[in-house]
Amino acid sequence: MRIFSGIQPTGQKHLGNYIGAIAQYVSSQERGEGIFCIVDLHATTVAYEPAELRERCYDTAAILLAAGIDPARSILFRQSDVPEHTELTWLLSSVTELGRLQRMHQFRDKSIAQRELVSAGLLLSYRAHEVPVGEDQREHLELMRDVARRFNTRFGGGEEVLVVPEHRIPEVGARIMDLQDPSKKMSTTGGSEQGTVYVLDEPKAIEKKFKSAVTDSGSEVNRGPEKPGVTNLIDILAAVRGVEEAAVEAEFADARYGEFKVAVAGAVVDYLAPVRERYQELRADGSTLESILEGGAERAQTIASETLADVREHMGVGAPRRSGGVSASPPAGTVSR
Repeated sequence: MRIFSGIQPTGQKHLGNYIGAIAQYVSSQERGEGIFCIVDLHATTVAYEPAELRERCYDTAAILLAAGIDPARSILFRQSDVPEHTELTWLLSSVTELGRLQRMHQFRDKSIAQRELVSAGLLLSYRAHEVPVGEDQREHLELMRDVARRFNTRFGGGEEVLVVPEHRIPEVGARIMDLQDPSKKMSTTGGSEQGTVYVLDEPKAIEKKFKSAVTDSGSEVNRGPEKPGVTNLIDILAAVRGVEEAAVEAEFADARYGEFKVAVAGAVVDYLAPVRERYQELRADGSTLESILEGGAERAQTIASETLADVREHMGVGAPRRSGGVSASPPAGTVSR
């Protein structure tokens, strides 16, 4: 099985990113060939500083490696180092109707059409069978599945030129919410600073944020639509412990909110501590990070170039594919120059 996913280098990584995506990347290495990409081209679709973008790429690479991505058995690389993505983006977007994109909430609400189109080429370049994503990316992946199916029908002639990927969304912790406003997902751009727990936060900062987390009326530690604050805390504790939400409810059935929040904070501190400590060591060695990214790009390009060549051949773009080192003969009635 081949597994692919990409992560943006913009902003600090928070607990939602870690539970919903990064932890999945790490565990997926046990199921197949992992290909993980830092999508720096995506980051250029919004205002940014060039020097900061490069540093953020190294920050993100260090976090992924600290979390457990093993470059010896997985491919970790920077998107812009594999130019096949941009050409495949053009080819796939040229056969994807605007109406399909406009039905997507992310496309319509955020007006980031270019970012979504770039992802089309990126996600399908590696013929991945599985894409680990958070709940908020389900709609995005469904579009990619539709693009692959339609491409195969129109150009494949019965052949599966592009693999239709399956999404893998965590059963617990798929959508971590802001601690101060549990109606919104945890975010570095649209969330509150006090309600966002960063992967690299110091223990005291994490404890403070959880102690001030918004709870709900009543005092029972249980999940429900009328208790979004407590539900979010239960989901977080279940995710970092690797247990079902019901187990958390049972354990804290007689606890008060204050006691429960202290327990969640302690569990999150322990959960993130190894990553934070390992990150500091990795981030200090920029040359090693660059070497890992360059090596990963070479391996990724080998795979992506094969996909692009097949797509070009089936779409009739460029010269016919060579056979035995000799170009195929031009069709009858054409002039060869």
